[in-house]
This record gives sequence, C-alpha cells and structure tokens, in this order.
Amino acid sequence: MEMRGALARLRRATGLPVAFGGLVEPGRRRMRISELNGAATPALRGLAVTSGNGLGGKAVALARPCAVTDYSLSRQISHEYDTAVAAEGLRSVLAIPVVVRRRVRGVLYGALRTAQPLGDRTLNAAVDVARDIEQTLAVEDEARGLLAAARPEPRTGPAAGSGAEPGAGSGAGWEQVREAHAALRALAPRIADPLLRAELLLACGLLTRGTPPSAVALAPRELDVLACVAAGATNAAAAERLGLRPETVKGYLGSAMRKLGAHTRGEAVVAARRAGLLP
Repeated sequence: MEMRGALARLRRATGLPVAFGGLVEPGRRRMRISELNGAATPALRGLAVTSGNGLGGKAVALARPCAVTDYSLSRQISHEYDTAVAAEGLRSVLAIPVVVRRRVRGVLYGALRTAQPLGDRTLNAAVDVARDIEQTLAVEDEARGLLAAARPEPRTGPAAGSGAEPGAGSGAGWEQVREAHAALRALAPRIADPLLRAELLLACGLLTRGTPPSAVALAPRELDVLACVAAGATNAAAAERLGLRPETVKGYLGSAMRKLGAHTRGEAVVAARRAGLLP
C-alpha cells in the first residue's frame, strides 16, 4: 500500500520516531487513520478525523501543512482526539495534507514524544513525501479515467464478424481503446508500486482480449513503443511520453518490426493487432 511506504519514507526523511496517516473517505469530509509506523499502541488506528477538528482536520480544512509543539496544550487546534494522542504519548505533531487537483485526498502525520519545535527542514522533508503520494494518486486517477474511456462500443451490424482485422472496431470507440492502451503502457513504468503496476499491465491485456494469443514475444519496451505508434505518435512524441531518447525509441521499434516480419511502422501495427498484442 502506498500510504504504508510513504510513512516509512517520512520517518527516514525527517527522523521523526512516529508516523501515521490515512486517506479521506470518498464523498466525505472525513479522514480515517489507517496506517501506523513506529507507534507503541493501536490507539490511533481507525480514528476518524473530521475536517476542521484536531490537527489533521485543520490540515484537511485549510489544505496546507499544520504543526503544533505540544498537542494537548495547543490553542491552535480543537481537542476531540486528545485521548488517542495522549495514549500514544505524542507531543509535537505535524500534519501534511495530500492534495490532488485542489482536493485533499489524505493526511500524513509525523510526531515526537517530546514537546519541541519542528523546524522547517523537518516540515519540508515531510512535504516532499506527501508530494510523492500526490503524484501516485494522480497517476491512479489518470489510469481510472483511461480505463473508463477504453470501454469499446458493442460491435453490431455487418461489421461484426465480417472478417476485419482483430481489434478493428467501428468509429471512435476503438480509437479510444487504442489511445487508452498506449497511455496505460506509458504510465505503468512510472509507478513504483509493483502491485499497481501489475494491475495496469493486466488492464492493458484486457484491452486486447478477444484476439488470438500471439506466437510473437515482444519485450515490454518494444510493446510500449509500438502502442504509442499505433496511437499515432511519432518517434519523438513516443520518446517524450515514455521518458526515453528518440534513438532508443527507434531501436525498440526496429526490433519489434523485425520480430513481426514488418517492413514499415504501419505493417508492424497491423501485425501486432492480428497477433493480439495491440487492441
């Protein structure tokens, strides 16, 4: 889980002995603490923090980092959660909101069991960790949107079963599928979470379902490049999308063409679709 990894990174980056956090519940102005790292008790686990209440709720409401030097004595926050905080023995606490497209999606906390100021260096390090989660959530959102757009329109009428090339649907529906497939393959290598990356690649496979299994084995990067080409990208555009050099893209494309027995980019795309490698 990304939150779990983020808390470990927060402790390493800040030196704070305790970290915890959670995501805002969908459709609600409430965040539930789901992960703990360095905690001595389970007192904070499952705690529901309402927007505006306590330190984390203040961070949610203001969409900016907040910190207190002594939680139980602070006049800057309300005190609905003092019992749980005291049970864990926390004093100095910071709360960093995770904001994606101007919406607070979660909160990361770091804490000391002594009352002392948390300096700018500590705060900035915690903010950097939150930015990493924001990027991950943004990628997940983009992937979900692409998957929604990738649902092809049902094939009806004479075109269905007409012997057209596998994956050749009608209208804009299949173009959306192909663009989504290329975009998902471009996103996958940017994701550090192996489970999420595997999920995206599985989704890519689902987009090609219904075509016969291929006897041609393309390397992942060869397929990434070919998916971009199939969506209409030039070598330069594919390089920018995939974070590669144009010469590297050219090399992968040439290798894929040889494996597919194709002499042109267009032939390679058609051969990959017939082989079930592309939608």
